[in-house]
Order: sequence, then structure tokens, then C-alpha cells
Amino acid sequence: MKAFVSVDLEGMPHVVIPGHLNLKGSLYNEARGIATKVTIAVADELNKNGFTEVVVADSHGPMVNLLVDDLPEYIELIRGTPRPVSMVSGIEGCSVAVFLGYHAKFGTIRSTWDHTYAGRSINKVEVNGVAASEFLLNAYVAGEMDVPVILVAGESQLLKDDVEKYAPWAVTVALKQSLSRAAARSFSMIRIEKDLREAVKRAVANFKQNRVAPLVPKKPARVGITFRATHFADVAELLPTVNRTDGLNVEYTATDIIEAYRVFELLVIASLGVEMGSENLK
Repeated sequence: MKAFVSVDLEGMPHVVIPGHLNLKGSLYNEARGIATKVTIAVADELNKNGFTEVVVADSHGPMVNLLVDDLPEYIELIRGTPRPVSMVSGIEGCSVAVFLGYHAKFGTIRSTWDHTYAGRSINKVEVNGVAASEFLLNAYVAGEMDVPVILVAGESQLLKDDVEKYAPWAVTVALKQSLSRAAARSFSMIRIEKDLREAVKRAVANFKQNRVAPLVPKKPARVGITFRATHFADVAELLPTVNRTDGLNVEYTATDIIEAYRVFELLVIASLGVEMGSENLK
């Protein structure tokens, strides 16, 4: 069997300041080490429980965060961006999915580094009228490919707000309890690794006993995006399939969630280009 693991950074334990989250950050190497330890613990337990292959999608920022020298031989690592369906690229053909280091959507109270996919440009994303976190977007893509999400480990508010609501069969592990946007409490890495290994065992048992299900959205997929500034919407509406409804909001309809995700990814990349262009004009 083959398992898929998507790894983000903001929901990792002990990761709390901007210096943890970018390539030049003062504590970026610490965050990389934490994420790698979490990933290896989960992958090792998956391997011990029958998954001979583990596909890991490095999925934060530039998507080159994990320390590759420490990865075991049964892991296949996906790195870099852009790539098809972004944070869940490589999930096709896998039996189960695991999301690690995931965080709450933008605007969540007392939640470390709450954002939705692109914090600088995106305020809200709705899929068929439901405000979506990165967890929900990615779980929908997994479901479209008939892959159930069996375990989510990350920031506690995400687990309460989204995972328990939309994927109640998924085993959850709170890697941090947020105190504010830039403060949180976490157990030691020794305790966290133990909790993750036990969670993997329970999640795999649920899968083998048919207690999990793919999370499949309705078709067609109707997407609404609220941008954080009007110039992002200015560019988004240049795409003929996108309808602008007001200064900050656009909407479009796609055949399925995978097509919808790809359009969304394109609009995010376009927003990044707009922002970089604006900076160069200063």
C-alpha cells in the first residue's frame, strides 16, 4: 500500500514567529528540524503498519522545507512550486492521506498564523458556499481522487473548526494550543512523537476496518474568492471564466474540485506577480 503525507509548517509544534516560516528566518532551521522529525515519525509508523511506500509533499511556502538527508528510503519526496494541485500533488494512486502541520483559515481567533493558502492576497475562499481552510480544499481534492484523509495533526483550532466537522472519521493530534497569532503552547517533541505514532496506529486500523471515507464535494464546484486588496481582483477578472462581483470578490464555476483548485492556484500566483510588480514601482 502507498500513503500520502502533506506537510505544512504553521501548524507544527513550537513554530510561533515569522522567523520560523521563511527561508531567511532566524529560526527557520529549527522549524525545518521540527517538521522533519514529525514527518519521519508518522512515515515510520505508516511503514510499520503496512505502507511500503510513503509519498511526502513538502507544502509550505517555497515547498523546500524538509531536511532530505534524514529521510528513510521508502519515502518519495515532492518539492518545489508551482506544481499541479499544489499541497496535494502526488496523491493519485495512494490509499490514504495524512495532513501534518496544518493550520486554521484566515480570521480564526487566537490561532497561530491563521491564513488561507496565500496570506498576503487571500481573505476567504468558499467552495459551494462553504468557507474553506487549506485542510478542506486539500481534503476535497483527495476525495475527488478517492483517497480518504485518515489523520490530521496541527493547530488545535483547525481540528475543532474543520476536521471534526467535515471529516469526523479522521484521527486528530493537536500539535499546539494557540494563545495568540504568534504564541502557542506545545508538548515536548518526545511526547508529540509518541502521540503521533499512536494516532497513526488508530488511523490505519480505522482504514482497514472501513471506518473512513473520501470527502467528495458536489459538482460542479462553485468557488468564491475574497481578496485582501482590489488590485488582486483586478487581475483575477482578466480570466474570462472569472466573474467579479464587487471590489474584492470574484467567483467562478469549475467542472470539479481539481479544475477549481488549479484555477485558484493560478489566481494566487497572479496575485503574487501583482504584488511583486507593485513593489518594484516604489
